[in-house]
Amino acid sequence: MSKVLIHLIGVLWLCSWLMLTGEAQVVDELKYKDPKQPISVRVKDLLSRMTLEEKIGQMTQIDRSVANADVMKTSFIGSVLSGGGSEPLPKASAGDWVTMINEFQKGALSSRLGIPMIYGIDAVHGHNNVYNATIFPHNVGLGWILTWFEGLVRQLLLKSELQGFLILLLRALRDPRWGRCYESYSEDPKIVREMTDIIDGLQGELPPHARKGYPYVGGKTKVAACAKHFVGDGGTTKGVNENNAVIDWHGLQSLHMPAYIDSIIKGVSTVMVSYSSWNGLKMHANRDLVTGFLKNNLKFKGFVISDWQGIDKITTPPGSNYTYSVKTSIEAGVDMVMVPYKFDDFIQDLTLLVKSNVIPMDRIDDAVERILLVKFTMGLFENPLADFSLVNELGSQAHRNLAREAVRKSLVLLKNGKNQNAPLLPLPKKVPKLLVAGTHADNLGYQCGGWTIKWQGFSGNTDTSGTTILSAINSTVDPSTQVVFRENPDADFLKTNKFDFAIVVVGEPPYAETAGDSTELTMLDPGPNIITNVCGAVKCVVVTISGRPIVIEPYLSSIDALVAAWLPGTEGQGVADVLFGDYGFSGKLARTWFKTVDQLPMNVGDPHYDPLFPFGFGLTSESVRDLVTR
Repeated sequence: MSKVLIHLIGVLWLCSWLMLTGEAQVVDELKYKDPKQPISVRVKDLLSRMTLEEKIGQMTQIDRSVANADVMKTSFIGSVLSGGGSEPLPKASAGDWVTMINEFQKGALSSRLGIPMIYGIDAVHGHNNVYNATIFPHNVGLGWILTWFEGLVRQLLLKSELQGFLILLLRALRDPRWGRCYESYSEDPKIVREMTDIIDGLQGELPPHARKGYPYVGGKTKVAACAKHFVGDGGTTKGVNENNAVIDWHGLQSLHMPAYIDSIIKGVSTVMVSYSSWNGLKMHANRDLVTGFLKNNLKFKGFVISDWQGIDKITTPPGSNYTYSVKTSIEAGVDMVMVPYKFDDFIQDLTLLVKSNVIPMDRIDDAVERILLVKFTMGLFENPLADFSLVNELGSQAHRNLAREAVRKSLVLLKNGKNQNAPLLPLPKKVPKLLVAGTHADNLGYQCGGWTIKWQGFSGNTDTSGTTILSAINSTVDPSTQVVFRENPDADFLKTNKFDFAIVVVGEPPYAETAGDSTELTMLDPGPNIITNVCGAVKCVVVTISGRPIVIEPYLSSIDALVAAWLPGTEGQGVADVLFGDYGFSGKLARTWFKTVDQLPMNVGDPHYDPLFPFGFGLTSESVRDLVTR
């Protein structure tokens, strides 16, 4: 993708959160309130005025479900977030979100020093908690296209319908059995590094002579990016979520660290620590990596945030010695803790640890200084409130068109015809009758995947708006073509109907995190039977909807054409655009496709590398228009 496209993706996720900026505050004689003062002066002045209670409040992030204006004021809360599926009310509008966030912000501003809070969101593939937002393809489908079409990536980010701070996933995925595979761009750290260009789209392009390691946010139409999860979460043993990455220092540096180094150079504002461990030590407790390497060696000056209840999981079972977890994580270098519910316990424990001289005040000041630096850099002191004028940007047609383009370019053509001389694709738009079958053909939730409206995603077509693949097919074919949909057609149905060809759409159900861990990597039943029945009776193209490579080798010989569509999001029209030849196939695999799960883990360059489809594979095709004019 071109750099312009990378920029546009960032803008799309930005737009709705841009609502968080707003009216300037009255400037008095206090230096920290004077926007003409250098940021370093403002930070130092404000920090000097803060009590211990106010400082620890800034280090606290809570979920919006336990937040209100009074809590923000009296506990001096530094940040609020919406975890997966955490919304003001079912199908809340963009205006509802703005109203909620502004109420929290007004509470924060009414505190003694009026320090604005920062709002966080897991914007994994668009503003995915918000009804009617544009949902982009998950990262698993974007890695290769965003590398080759950089302009598309930047456009996608520039149109990201967000504001506050949001997520940039920088893991190199080494085992598809991991339930977070679809959040990664590639198994290849080079591609993951390329994707740090997203930071330019989210935060704005770093100005010349910017100081290395310092956060940068270029105005009220940008957001603070959060690089996560530091570090090695994509390399855990057998792909088990939150598990242990057994790898030496050289391997960690060469596979998992490069994208973090690049993101810091590009001015990323925050870094989130991983649940996982490195050689047995929990990352939330790893002072050598968080403070020693990230902060001291790499000179990262933004703030480090924990994952959701991440410090609780330092102990086994989680939360069994919370005071120890607070002590260990803050000493390791975590600056802001995503509590997210029992914030009184966190504040009480950390206060006691400081007053007992267990944690020095210098460590607290370092954390708060970093948090304030990001807030001043974002312009929150001048523009703390949401901008209602941007509400209508959410889910706009321009954003949907861009997502549709990303879908087209993310599709990977794995097979086209049972022999090279008889390709099935592109499909003709005008035929007497075609069959559409499969569990995923008419299910918006399935094609969006996890982290969509709800943490684990949803099933069906009512939780948000978009275009299913079936709807896209119906709107693409000639009006004279009869489109018949049967999710799981039996043999008699196939025999009694004369179909010119069939489109079978099957794949995985939605999932997120640990719920997606799988040792089998099979498609949702009755997907295999649908392929066998339909492709045994009719010429067929099989479209897989999945967050990773899945078992397909046993059915490959019966399939005429095979397309990996990954998790395309709300804009299913992009799939039909390419199936019927309005655009050609151009996507490549950024992730090796295995033959059997017994081969895993298997990545390009491994001695035992013997894939079904290798890294970088993808057949190409021309559009019908190009074929006609050639």
